[in-house]
Amino acid sequence: MNRKSKVLLSGSALLCLMFPNAFDRSAVCYSAEPQKGDQAAASSPSFSANAEVVDLSSVFNGYTGTFLMLNEKTGKAICYNPARAKQRFSPCSTFKIFNALAGLDCGVLSGKDDLEKWDGKKDPRVELNKDHTLQSAMKDSVVWYFQRVAQKIGEERMKNYLHAVHYGNMDMSAGLTRFWLSDDSIKLSADEQIEFLRRLDQRELPFSEKAMDTVSEIIKVKKTDRGELSGKTGTLGKNNKRVMGWFVGYVKHDNDTYIFATNIAGSDVWGAKARQITERILEQRGLL
Repeated sequence: MNRKSKVLLSGSALLCLMFPNAFDRSAVCYSAEPQKGDQAAASSPSFSANAEVVDLSSVFNGYTGTFLMLNEKTGKAICYNPARAKQRFSPCSTFKIFNALAGLDCGVLSGKDDLEKWDGKKDPRVELNKDHTLQSAMKDSVVWYFQRVAQKIGEERMKNYLHAVHYGNMDMSAGLTRFWLSDDSIKLSADEQIEFLRRLDQRELPFSEKAMDTVSEIIKVKKTDRGELSGKTGTLGKNNKRVMGWFVGYVKHDNDTYIFATNIAGSDVWGAKARQITERILEQRGLL
């Protein structure tokens, strides 16, 4: 694989609301303002523009949302609610994929077993109250672990990585340890999530191949006799309520890879709900 041009290495407080849930492992990001969706730039990838529009309203069951899925081999896509697929939103905990790649690439993380010690501060999510490796922190969506990773990467290197990847609007204005947790800083669309994950699967991102191999391994979440599912949830909260959820990733089925991004909004929605919707769609299509 030919690596892209090498990246040159050189806040304010956020309240994260933690909702214990046996299925959802994503932290809830707090927004003091109503959530906003920015239209992606005209130069951004737009798989949704040429996708087959499908009606998944029965699966979304009243939630506002979008589902976009690309067959990596054929280049064909399907989409529910293409207009929303073009809108940019905070990545929330789906950014942990990028954060891990950057940390591994620049050497602040050594591998999936890289250990960080818990500081002893109790959290309502009991799975956060222990030491974590990169692998367990990804699985349990451990905010404090990835905030430490971001601090070690540093603002300048993080900015360089964001621009090298062209990750969403590349806005770090909310601060190094919270820009992906707020809805008033970095944002990207479902279209852009798909392109980022496609480049990860094809090893086309400007990170080392070892970094991409490691992250691809630790985001695996489920395997059935039909396929293997990889992905990451994310949740946005506003006024002590969960208002938006992501589940992004891909499923390997036979010799094909299907890359997807699901985004939902409404009353008390979160990443686990987006994952449930996604899995139902994949099961209906015989992919999982």
